[in-house]
Parts: sequence; C-alpha cells; structure tokens
Amino acid sequence: MDYYFKAAVEEAKKGLKEGGIPIGSVLVHKNKIIGKGHNQRIQKASAILHAEMSALENAGRQPASVYKESTLYTTLSPCPMCSGAVLLYGILHVVIGENKTFMGEEALLASRGVQIEVLQDETCVSLMKDFIKNNPSLWNEDIGV
Repeated sequence: MDYYFKAAVEEAKKGLKEGGIPIGSVLVHKNKIIGKGHNQRIQKASAILHAEMSALENAGRQPASVYKESTLYTTLSPCPMCSGAVLLYGILHVVIGENKTFMGEEALLASRGVQIEVLQDETCVSLMKDFIKNNPSLWNEDIGV
C-alpha cells in the first residue's frame, strides 16, 4: 500500500475510533503530507468537516501554486462539497480508496481536468460497509439523505 494512501486509511481508522465515520484524507505536496484529516461531523457536531475538508483545513493557508502541485488522497469518493473544494483550489490529482459504497462527483472532477485514480481498496470498502450497516442514519445524515 502506498505510504500516502496508508496515511489516509490511518486517518479513517482514527475517525472510527473516535466514534465517527471512517473516512480519511491527506493532502500531499512534493512528497510531503501537508494536511491530514478525517470525517469529524459526529465528533464535532459539524456540518462540513468531511475528511477532505479537514485535510485542507489542517494544511492551513497555502498559495494557489501549492494546491495545483498537490495530490489529495481520500479513502472514499468525494461528495459534491469536497469535490467543489478540489475544483476551487485547483487540485489536479485525486486518489480515491473506493467508490463501491458511495459514488461521489468523480465524473465532474474528471470533466474539469482532474486526474482520478480509484484503487477499490478492500480495507476502505470493509470499513464503510460495516459503518453503513451499523449506523445507517448517521451515514444518511452525512451524505444528505
């Protein structure tokens, strides 16, 4: 497993241990993790702290050039909100752990020139399947259903 992707999976597991949804993300610039995050909607009673948003927040304020040269790793296909952030900041490469349990806005991202890589990682699939099975209302709340 790729070092950066593994860091995103560890973030997902951290979120689950905290009682949250097991989705993790890291932002990588020039072979260095500049931001890590996991979904914290439950833990912080937040409407917007998805894993990708958390990783961007934890990366802090960056020049536009940094985002354009960065890769976002995320354990789950990005939702419309997180995909919007990818487009807003000009991130051109997104590595996705899986899109079997949730298909986000990959087509939109690709149509706007973002390189999408989907790994279909079984650890990510398993984490999400188990969470969705055991917490359907929390999951539906997270995706706006």
